[in-house]
Amino acid sequence: MKDMKDHHKDHGTPHRAQETLEQVIQTKIKPILETNLQRVLGVTIEELNKDISSRLQKNPLLDFPIDTSISFKQAKKQFKNQYLKKLLQIRYGNISEVAKLADVDRRSIHRIVKESKLNVDKIRHDMARAYDVKREAVTQIIEDVLNSYKEVIHPVKLEKAYENVNEVSKEVLEQLPEEPLTLKEAETNFEREFLQKALKENQDNLTQTAKQIGLRYETLHRKIKKLGLINTA
Repeated sequence: MKDMKDHHKDHGTPHRAQETLEQVIQTKIKPILETNLQRVLGVTIEELNKDISSRLQKNPLLDFPIDTSISFKQAKKQFKNQYLKKLLQIRYGNISEVAKLADVDRRSIHRIVKESKLNVDKIRHDMARAYDVKREAVTQIIEDVLNSYKEVIHPVKLEKAYENVNEVSKEVLEQLPEEPLTLKEAETNFEREFLQKALKENQDNLTQTAKQIGLRYETLHRKIKKLGLINTA
């Protein structure tokens, strides 16, 4: 059971909102990216366009770094902290609205806030506009992907691309549908990405993966079956 290279399968049927997001990315956002990249770089780099689109498809507000150098438990705690902070920012620190978006009761939100040591008063004081938070998230995605291509794009053209990121982010955001995920949905997405990355780093060896991320072998096996990362037939 250690080697599962031939057992990966699809993650299951995406829900309706995700299908809508995919359609928007294919019909509206990809053309925006292609047009801007062509104008700035002089050429269209299909893989770059694809990488940005793929990152956007996951929901920009939930595009957090996946750190498999720490335990699964620690990483999940960090993710919940980041997720909640984003929701608090786009809802101006309103606990009731955040609880509604996350689909959990207010008591649970208060508990997570306390455990995560989030300063809700500061978030309310900063009053970051929801639009600005989302635009910053989209901008970060585009800049991260551009940075990964710095070895193949001429420095002068790359600099022009960076200068154009804010404008591209604005165009993308105008087309990107708001797709808030509940805490449960967000955690499921996080677990899938975290475990996929950890498995890949260990050539799909379950024993090594479990050891690296601090899970029992049986727990890891149960999770990847539940997430559809292994063929249960």
